[in-house]
Amino acid sequence: MSAAAPPPDPRGAGALAALRALRSRNYRLYFAGQGLSLIGTWIQNIALSWLVFSLTGSAFLLGLVGFSAQIATFALSPFAGVLVDRFSRHRLVVVTQCAFLVQALVLGVLVVTRAITVGQIIALSTVLGLVNAFDMPARQALVIEMIERREDLPNAIALNSSMFNGARLVGPAVAGILIGAVGEGVCFLINAASYVAVIAALLAMRLAPRPPAAERRRVWPELREGFAYTFGFLPTRAILLLLAAVSLAAMPYSTLMPIFASQVLHGGARTLGFLSAATGIGALVGAFLLASRSTVLGLGRWIWLASGGFGLALVGFGLSRSLPLSLAVLAVAGFAMITHMAASNTILQTVVDDTRRGRVMSFYIMAFIGMTPFGSLLAGALATRIGAPRTVMLGGIVCVLGAAAFARQLPAIRRMVRPIYRERGIIPEVATAVQAATQDAELSERR
Repeated sequence: MSAAAPPPDPRGAGALAALRALRSRNYRLYFAGQGLSLIGTWIQNIALSWLVFSLTGSAFLLGLVGFSAQIATFALSPFAGVLVDRFSRHRLVVVTQCAFLVQALVLGVLVVTRAITVGQIIALSTVLGLVNAFDMPARQALVIEMIERREDLPNAIALNSSMFNGARLVGPAVAGILIGAVGEGVCFLINAASYVAVIAALLAMRLAPRPPAAERRRVWPELREGFAYTFGFLPTRAILLLLAAVSLAAMPYSTLMPIFASQVLHGGARTLGFLSAATGIGALVGAFLLASRSTVLGLGRWIWLASGGFGLALVGFGLSRSLPLSLAVLAVAGFAMITHMAASNTILQTVVDDTRRGRVMSFYIMAFIGMTPFGSLLAGALATRIGAPRTVMLGGIVCVLGAAAFARQLPAIRRMVRPIYRERGIIPEVATAVQAATQDAELSERR
């Protein structure tokens, strides 16, 4: 993060306020490169789920592949967080993006040559989860180093969500067409090529050197310190516990999507792409809405409203037997889901100490992504017994109950978070007042 950031531009309060984080050159590069890469990632995600379902027809194996892709993230993210706080986050992200490229390339070659097996898919998915365990906390922590103005951090996080869900809108639609036209293998090769964009963007960045780290200790003491720091503070603890509950019970609905596309709605790969794209449309709207906000105040209320709304939308999706209705409720689900995730991320990023940021964000990834494999395995097992619609509805009910529990703690969370916002000048009016006072002091000294 630049030490000599220019003063806020008052023109940013106009129509371009939702894009104000793009004033930072490094973040512009990242936004462009990662945006292209994420389209490839979503193409691969849809192609992989359709490939597994067409090879096996098994809801349990769909869940097992989802489990293998994310279990390493659950197991290794806390240790990865220690490394993220020790070493260059920028270099670590470059390495992980190169590893993603190789994984997608191997998967594509195996499918194109018709040598692919379910065992190989599970193995390559496990490799993907292993790399993700290091990539995700590193990327989350790197964002603040790309931003020249700290008050733009919430906007950058919201723009990340916009980028992710813009890709989620485009990628599945493209995947649905490509699967029918040229097969799943080409989808994986396209994803491999897309990583070139983000790697080039990362290499073009000019980042200020991070301050030297404090004396290093063994991994376990640092991990224990990060755990105590994260879960000993009510706001971070409450946010992460709700996130973990939603990720365990509700997020695996996407694992069962091929079953809804083929057996519930009687469609094919294109229907699967439409369902995922509908979620992306709602999520994109939610992300832009958050990006247009000029303050972090009120995000706590958004967290419980959004998680409750996500749960209700999933109940509606489980009840629906109509494609138009399913698309509509999935758009609502996407809006609520990304609002919950981005608001949680924003509050965490704005209240944590930078020296522990990697460890805190590793617990965020553990709650957000790491709980999903257990949910995928559970959803796959439940779907074989009670059906996919009832499984998704059950997850939605858990979301509603979790939202109610968080809402009860919200007044106490607000009392603990506001002083941190004021101290760090994160609230815009406070940041402006501090900057104005500094400029007045400089003028007085010159006189």
